[in-house]
Amino acid sequence: MTAREFSASYRLAVRVLRPPMRLLTRRDWRGAENLPASSGFVACSNHVTHLDPITLAHFLVDHRIPPRFLAKEAVFHAPVVGRIVAGAGQIPVRRGSVDAARSLDAAVRAVRGGECVAVYPEGSLTRDPGLWPMVGKTGAARIALTTDAPVIPIAQWGAQELLEPYGKRLHVTPHPLVHVWAGPAVDLSRWQGRPLDAIVLAEATTAILDAITGLLEQIRGEKAPAQRWDPRRHDQPLTGDFRRPHQDERR
Repeated sequence: MTAREFSASYRLAVRVLRPPMRLLTRRDWRGAENLPASSGFVACSNHVTHLDPITLAHFLVDHRIPPRFLAKEAVFHAPVVGRIVAGAGQIPVRRGSVDAARSLDAAVRAVRGGECVAVYPEGSLTRDPGLWPMVGKTGAARIALTTDAPVIPIAQWGAQELLEPYGKRLHVTPHPLVHVWAGPAVDLSRWQGRPLDAIVLAEATTAILDAITGLLEQIRGEKAPAQRWDPRRHDQPLTGDFRRPHQDERR
């Protein structure tokens, strides 16, 4: 499969998922002009509900871009779904292991090959009480600075009305208006060519999240909190449903 080509598994997933999403939601797609036409790039979005990957993919596929997501490894072991996800070229991530670096290597190869890799910099659903982006992890910045590929910030809002954070049941009425806005590429020039140490990666990650948050402020018509939510400062687990501390998203 060449870059930007839809595999058979990807086409199957689109045929299965696009009709119900069109039926269940109203859509406000903006910023397609900011999506690179042919070069590889990193698409970075906020993360509010487990439905976000579908709405983000819906937006990108509508603009003829098949995104490759960094997805938790457990999804690949699910019956039927796992085969489709693997066939669609998604990239497994084994959290909390030395193998996690392999996922970033695969993402780097994909971007260098001209593909779109979709990353949620927060690494998990936000724990912010107002559902604003929380502090991020550095994977997206590392991929971008390793490849010198553009990072396109994308803000999503509205899908949580269809499936609430950590919810398991869809609310099919009323049909929510799902906003997906893509902004101009984040300016990472001040960090390019520098050693990828903790400071560089943290600063670049903050710049990416600032761009996403700015778009989300425009969608919501309000300002985000001055200080970004940090689960560690609130004694919350970094993965899984924070309302049930013993649950783990890898399961």
